[in-house]
Amino acid sequence: MRFDGRVVLVTGGGSGIGRALARGFAREGATVVVTGRRPAPLAETVRLIEAEGGRADAVTADVTDSPDVARLIDEVIGRHGRLDVAVNNAGVFTMGQVADIDEDDWAHTLEANTTGVFLSMKHQITAMRRGGGGVIVNISSQVGAHKRIPGLGAYAASKAAVVALTRTAALEYIGEGVRINAVSPGPHDTPMSMRPGETEADRAERLKRQLPIGRVGDLAEITAAVLWIASDEATFVVGHDLVVDGGSTA
Repeated sequence: MRFDGRVVLVTGGGSGIGRALARGFAREGATVVVTGRRPAPLAETVRLIEAEGGRADAVTADVTDSPDVARLIDEVIGRHGRLDVAVNNAGVFTMGQVADIDEDDWAHTLEANTTGVFLSMKHQITAMRRGGGGVIVNISSQVGAHKRIPGLGAYAASKAAVVALTRTAALEYIGEGVRINAVSPGPHDTPMSMRPGETEADRAERLKRQLPIGRVGDLAEITAAVLWIASDEATFVVGHDLVVDGGSTA
C-alpha cells in the first residue's frame, strides 16, 4: 500500500498502459483520477477499479488545451483536496517516413505527445508547488531518446522531446519538492505494439526475433516500474529515464 492516502492522476487512463497504471495505483491504496477525451473508456477504467475495491474518479479533458488542463487540475484538487502523483501517459502513435508523412500528422503527433506533456506538467507543477511537493512521471518510449526505427520519425521526435523536457524540469523543481522522472517502455501488450494487419501471433513471432527477451512486455511489468519510480522507494531518483524494453536498447 505504497500510495495509501495519496491522490494520483493518470492521463490517457481509458485504455492500454494508462488503464493498467490506474489499476496498479488503486491496488496500492491511491485514490486515482483518470482523464482523457472520451468519457466511456474512462468510466470503464473506474468500473474496473471499483470492482477490485479501489477508489477512482474520471474527469474528461484534452491535454493539448491549456485552459482545459487547468480546469482538470482544479477539479482534481476540488474533489480530492490534493494532487500527489501525476502520470502523463496520453499520446498517439504515428507512422510514416520523413519525406512522406503528412504535415498535419506531424503537427498532431507533436501536439499530443510533447505539447500535451508540457501543458500537463505546467499545471501539475504549479499545483504541487502550492501543495508542498509531489511526483510526476512522464511516459516516453524506447523509440526516440534510445532507439531509432525507420518510419517512426514523428513519433521518435515527440518522445525524445519528452525525455529532454523531463530532465530539464526535474532540475528546475526538485528544490521545491517536485520530483520528476520518465519511463520509456518498449513493446507491451497493447494495440499500439501491433503493426497494421498483424495478429497477436504475428506480433509474438516478430518480437521473438527482435527482442533479446523474446516476447512482448506484460502490462504488469511496466506498471511495476512506474509505481516504483513514483513511490517513496525512489526518492533519490531525479531526472531519470527508466527504460523497460526487454533488452531492446541494451
